[in-house]
Amino acid sequence: MSLDNQRNLKLAIHKDPLFLKVAEKVAAEMNKWGVSFLGREIIKDWKAQLDFTTKIFRARGLHLDDRHMRDSKGIAMAASIVDMVLYVVNNQAALLAGGAPIVLYLPKIQTAGEAACWNKMLSGLEAHLGLPEGTIKVYILVEQLEVTYQLMEVRAALGKHFVGYNTGRWDYINSVADAMAWDKNFVNPNIEAILMTYGYMAHYEDRVRRAANTPDRNGNFVLWQGGMEPNIPVGSPEGVTASMQKAIAGAEREQRDGASGKWVAHWKMVNIVRPVWEKVGEANQTGRKFPLLSYAPADAGNLLKLEPAPRTIRGARNLLSVGLQYGNAFGQGMQAAALKPADFFGDDNILYLMEDMATGEIRLSILWEWVHKEATLTEDDAGTGVKAGDVFSAALFNRLLEEEYDKLLKAASKDVYEESKTTTLPISREITVAYVLSDSKLPWLVDLLNINLNNMDLGTARERIHSYIDAFKKDGTRITENPDFASVAVGQL
Repeated sequence: MSLDNQRNLKLAIHKDPLFLKVAEKVAAEMNKWGVSFLGREIIKDWKAQLDFTTKIFRARGLHLDDRHMRDSKGIAMAASIVDMVLYVVNNQAALLAGGAPIVLYLPKIQTAGEAACWNKMLSGLEAHLGLPEGTIKVYILVEQLEVTYQLMEVRAALGKHFVGYNTGRWDYINSVADAMAWDKNFVNPNIEAILMTYGYMAHYEDRVRRAANTPDRNGNFVLWQGGMEPNIPVGSPEGVTASMQKAIAGAEREQRDGASGKWVAHWKMVNIVRPVWEKVGEANQTGRKFPLLSYAPADAGNLLKLEPAPRTIRGARNLLSVGLQYGNAFGQGMQAAALKPADFFGDDNILYLMEDMATGEIRLSILWEWVHKEATLTEDDAGTGVKAGDVFSAALFNRLLEEEYDKLLKAASKDVYEESKTTTLPISREITVAYVLSDSKLPWLVDLLNINLNNMDLGTARERIHSYIDAFKKDGTRITENPDFASVAVGQL
């Protein structure tokens, strides 16, 4: 899939006839939606839009391998290197010839040292291609707790390449949960309560905002692109209207707080949130007056601040249902999928949200917290007989697992592919149980999913899952090689 993305981007950036043919059809479909939803066409000249739209390519993180590319010893290369080199080498000439920048979007950076590694790779690639240093521009997604302590250092480490920060919700919540896995007193509430205005999230966003508007010694500021809008505007008129109102309110808050824009999970949302910035009439918000970045003890404390919020059976069901569905979708070959809890299947007032690896991981991560930190529930639940103050036990998790899994088995194929119910869904369940009930918090859910890609046999999945857990518990080893590819001949670099 990653190689398909590279091919498609090359076709688009080089304006290949195949891409242009498809782009024209897509533009017509987008206009059709615009007329029906907004009462107007949203694309006046699709060819002109291709010329002024900035292409930003998201590389995979350094924690991932690319099994297709090996070094001379047969070791899989870091997916980040593969993505960076293929994208830049294939497209830099066409981008620059068209007056467009070369822009990468870097995920999962934890420290300034890692940012410096990226800077060295970028400079080396520029030198190899004969490009001036700083030709390649980068945004970083601040999604790791550790990097919020080193934001200015990251700016400095990336030097001429750095453009700005992005903030996000799902990955950052998971990062905090991972960092605090050892602390019995740090227990997250329902995922629905952890918005960008919640406790540690609000302080994280504020810190990024301050870093963007704190000038360096040369007086330079950087951009802050806000968080993601996950809604997909498909559903009942009432459901869509309510969700769009929330989306606009969120965008307005970010604009007021200094964001230069935000990113969306679905193209339709561009036309919902972009007008918020168009009304302001300014290209960006660099240099706006906000408090400068500070390093007091309170700053560190606030980055771990919990606030009173619900922790309920309803919340647990939502976490479990979507977590199971995401694992199933990944097994079917989809890195992102439109999902919602099974109890809301058929209810068009509840919209689907775009879920990806980060959202699948944090859902299981919070369930791990609740089980292993003996989280107390805040509300009575008539269906289970649970009372406020009861502990969320492994037994309760197993009961909810049975109930939510049964709902997925009975769901229509629209929500759960029929063929997946006897193939990838049981494997997703096995992975969910292993992750949530493991005494040691496993480092990455993606590992368990990756080693089972293309595998449809539950027995085989169990063997792979147990091998992974045993290796990690023994000495911290992560098994990232899919066994199906270990014996396949691969090209050597």
